[in-house]
Amino acid sequence: MLKSNTNRKIRTRYKLKKVSTRKRFSVFKSNNHLYVQIINDKEGITLASVSSLEKNFREKKMNDRKLIAQELGKEIAKRSLDKGIKTVAFDKGKYKYHGIIKIIADSARTAGLKF
Repeated sequence: MLKSNTNRKIRTRYKLKKVSTRKRFSVFKSNNHLYVQIINDKEGITLASVSSLEKNFREKKMNDRKLIAQELGKEIAKRSLDKGIKTVAFDKGKYKYHGIIKIIADSARTAGLKF
């Protein structure tokens, strides 16, 4: 029997790939860091990515994960808009849409991404 988190991840990805042809805005969080990617599923490549491990985020020395999530959302929106990607499909993965996941999505929306 699969765990409910795994079921949620499988269900979310299946629906996104079945319904949408847009690029996938994927979010992953570990206990210490946050990762965001824009993925082209047809070619299987990552078009843009950002994580809290990058040098410019480590130098800011932000201790609040909510502030880091907000900055990550703004940065991924900037990087994807620079590459001409304006609309994406949000893949929350195995996470519920609240807290840090919601903050990343909202800040990317305010920075110009549409999903």
